[in-house]
Amino acid sequence: MDHWMHPGTHIMERMLWDYELLYLKQGELEVTVEHSIYHGLPGDVFLFKPGQRHSIKVKGDAMVDQPHIHFDLFEKHDSGEVTVSFQMKDEMNPSEHAWFRENVLSGPDTILPNFFRLREPLSLEPILFDTIREFQMRMPHYEIRLKALVLELLAFLLRESQWMHRQDEPDQFTLLMEIQRHMNLHANRDLTLDELSQQFHLNKHYLIGLFKNAFQITPMQYHQQMRMERAKNLLKYTRLSMQEISDTLGYPSIHSFSRAFKNKEGSSPSFYRTSLFQHLNPSLNRSEHAISYPPNQ
Repeated sequence: MDHWMHPGTHIMERMLWDYELLYLKQGELEVTVEHSIYHGLPGDVFLFKPGQRHSIKVKGDAMVDQPHIHFDLFEKHDSGEVTVSFQMKDEMNPSEHAWFRENVLSGPDTILPNFFRLREPLSLEPILFDTIREFQMRMPHYEIRLKALVLELLAFLLRESQWMHRQDEPDQFTLLMEIQRHMNLHANRDLTLDELSQQFHLNKHYLIGLFKNAFQITPMQYHQQMRMERAKNLLKYTRLSMQEISDTLGYPSIHSFSRAFKNKEGSSPSFYRTSLFQHLNPSLNRSEHAISYPPNQ
């Protein structure tokens, strides 16, 4: 959940029964996982795994915004009973011992680190906040949507982990970051593959292969995704009309904007905005307290 921590907050050493993904959006943290100590800065991600000893401490005098989610990779008969642990294993009863999930993200087939310093934190935020919002709104079939979003988050982190180990390709990495940054800057208009090819002096087919190998989508798919994320933010957080949003994002007409949005999101922009406000019920915010840190721990 999207949760704030006050200066001086210290979550003492504990072990979780499942996984927690914590995104540090604002402020600084000192995080200890087993025998490693990390200095968390805005944009960093921490992944706590079942049975891992860890503690969290707010550094400095500023509030800390640390949206986070708890999840399991396999649904079991007792999944509904598993809560958030603030204990060590020797403080738990036998029933609680049985709640520990298998740590499949530490190998041998899939290994994710406990700490990520993201290259592009803004790429993670839409997925994470969609996951939190889906849990809070609990629209019909939200469980299916939540599973898909958690898998998307894991895929994102797996790619980040892969990049973290590609120290032998710094030039290629820099080039891809420049291409990605160029598309982010021009998310308010149409962008063609020919334009990218000319801008970066690359053969179109080589450009597609290079980008897809790194991000698993083509450059044009990435650009369209960025435009849709901006569209969703404008629909959620502004009162701009559909025509104004269409103009802001550089679509030739409101019809082409609506068609592109529906193809990507499965509903029209107007329906998306209406359903969002209809289902935002303040009483649902109480659910976050069941899985967030107590402020004075």
